[in-house]
Amino acid sequence: MKRILDVLLVVLLGGVFLLPMVCIALAVKFSSKGPILYWSDRVGKNNIIFSMPKFRTMLTNTPPVATHLLIDPANYLTTIGPFLRKSSLDELPQLWCVLKGGMSLVGPRPALFNQADLIALRTREGVHQLRPGITGWAQVNGRDELNLIDKVSLDVQYLKRQSLRFDIKIIWMTILKVLRRDGVIH
Repeated sequence: MKRILDVLLVVLLGGVFLLPMVCIALAVKFSSKGPILYWSDRVGKNNIIFSMPKFRTMLTNTPPVATHLLIDPANYLTTIGPFLRKSSLDELPQLWCVLKGGMSLVGPRPALFNQADLIALRTREGVHQLRPGITGWAQVNGRDELNLIDKVSLDVQYLKRQSLRFDIKIIWMTILKVLRRDGVIH
């Protein structure tokens, strides 16, 4: 049931966001050198690595680490990077991963391939069995401001409480957070 709803919502959202995505792609292309999309190696369901696209918000020479681990992340942002990140518009290409089945609209955010500590904690708690999501319970409860332990605790809460009703609540909370730009550090 969840997979069917994911596909239906992605088709609907794809139609709504098609023109904005074309405009964003052009803005990325003309504002900095490099590809429009950044493909990030992420950890998916059962710890299988997959490539997740985002509109590129960082310069092409940026190290492949979580943003909070960069010494001065602002030095790596493109001209339109801060806007795309604060508005979460850089996440729109991930709809493709949901359509393909590697991600869901709601689930734990996929870890970077090199976040061994997060991967280990999620595996120990059984969270790795979930399909990762564009948004999740941790995203609406702190996002970038959460430490690792709190993030995994919220992922475990999602694992235990997952349901259509809970997913709808998370999607609604995500919309509100994005509009308010809550919890975004960079």
